[in-house]
Parts: sequence; structure tokens; C-alpha cells
Amino acid sequence: MKSMSYAALAVASVLGVALSAGSVPVHAEASAGLALAQQQNCMSCHSVTRQFMGPALHDVAAKYAAREDAATYLKRKILDGSTGVWGPVPMPANTQLTPDQAATLASWVLTLK
Repeated sequence: MKSMSYAALAVASVLGVALSAGSVPVHAEASAGLALAQQQNCMSCHSVTRQFMGPALHDVAAKYAAREDAATYLKRKILDGSTGVWGPVPMPANTQLTPDQAATLASWVLTLK
């Protein structure tokens, strides 16, 4: 068996600390949100940091972060679509998503502020 390099040991040590501190689930949740957004073609119209066909997801998070019902509001917008909120291009309803998937996306978007 090959011995681990110093760099590999350092990475393993940091990962161990992160796991024990509970920070990996947050990172895993963020990764899951991004993966779902990519899988469901959200990134065809949105970018995390720049306006494309739709608003930058960072801007969406900033706009709604102060709302107490932000996650629920965004979940509904994701599922039902919207018109005129961010300009003339409508966001179609995402009928292929389950309510849980829409909630995951909404929660992830709100982490981007």
C-alpha cells in the first residue's frame, strides 16, 4: 500500500474536522441544489451571478432574503412560473418538479445572497 502524501493527509485532516463540525451537510445541500438546478435546466435561463434570460439567482436571493416567507414564495414561483416580476420574459411553470424539489431549489437560491 502506498503511503499518503503530506498534502493528502492535510486534506483528510481538514475533511475530518469539517465532518465533525457539521459543515459538510450545508455544503452537500448547496451541491444538491446546484445539481438539481442543472439537471432541471434552470441554468438554461439563469446564472448564479449574472443576468441571462432570467435574473441572476444571486439577485433573486438578495431581493427576497428579507421576506419571512421567502422559501415558500420562491417555491411557489418555481412551480407556478411568473410574468413581469423581472422583466418581459416570463418564467414558465415547472410542472416536472415535485414540491420537494422546488423547495430544495428555493432554499438553495436563498443561500446565494
